Amino acid sequence: MLRNYSNSRTLGDNIRLGTLTAFTAGTINIASLLIFLSFTSNVTGHYAIFAAEISQGNWTQVAVVASWIFLFFFGGFVANLSVINFNKKSKYFAHAFPIILEILCLLAVGIYGQFYYQKTLGETETLVALMLFATGLQNGLTASISNFSVKTTHLTGTTTDLGILFSMFTQKKFRKNPELIARAKLLMSIMFAYVLGAVFSGLTYYNLEFRVFYVISVCLLVVIGYDFYKINIRHFQTEYRYYKIYHKPTFIAFLYYKIHNKDEKRTTSHSNPRTNTKLAFNED
Repeated sequence: MLRNYSNSRTLGDNIRLGTLTAFTAGTINIASLLIFLSFTSNVTGHYAIFAAEISQGNWTQVAVVASWIFLFFFGGFVANLSVINFNKKSKYFAHAFPIILEILCLLAVGIYGQFYYQKTLGETETLVALMLFATGLQNGLTASISNFSVKTTHLTGTTTDLGILFSMFTQKKFRKNPELIARAKLLMSIMFAYVLGAVFSGLTYYNLEFRVFYVISVCLLVVIGYDFYKINIRHFQTEYRYYKIYHKPTFIAFLYYKIHNKDEKRTTSHSNPRTNTKLAFNED
């Protein structure tokens, strides 16, 4: 999900990333609505509130809402900053770092809400700000690494794009276009996952309350853990293939034989000067 970048991503990469992150975004949004009476997965409504507060001269609230909008913006800024600066050193870390920050933010909201929250206005505004920063991180990351194909914290653009695509599908030539079909599949999977996350949050909130943020964090751990697993399994297989081809013992090969209770007892032929060595995995 996070390993590939921009145009090197497949439809499957984008669907897996889109569905899991859209599920968490839907869960976050409904949880924040039920707890704080505020949406936190997008800032469209906050812009309207911002303008209304200016017109009424409520400058304290203007500053609060402006800070919410800025933190959503800043989340996207930090996410893409991580991608463009760390991508050459470690593509996986560059893409996983914003998700790790998001998990930390959500855990902070969950722990504070469960043990310390007194339902004051200041606490509410601070926790909403932290959640907006978290969803800004998520939206910035998914958009950045997918070349703006995946945005999962709001459905306004998704619904608009689907309306356009379905109008195009009224003509046969567009219904046979694989790129348009793939785009429709991606957007529909994001929409379905977002709604599913919202329903899940609404059904479980009254039992879990702030603990719902722990569930969201687990979902995000799946996102970063999936690629960590795939990268390490691929590394294991590459090391083992390297050992089999070049007959050079490595720690990975050693582990392979120990795990499978095997002993390598092959001695290379003396007729081949290139591999005139005895392997390290002998049985006495």
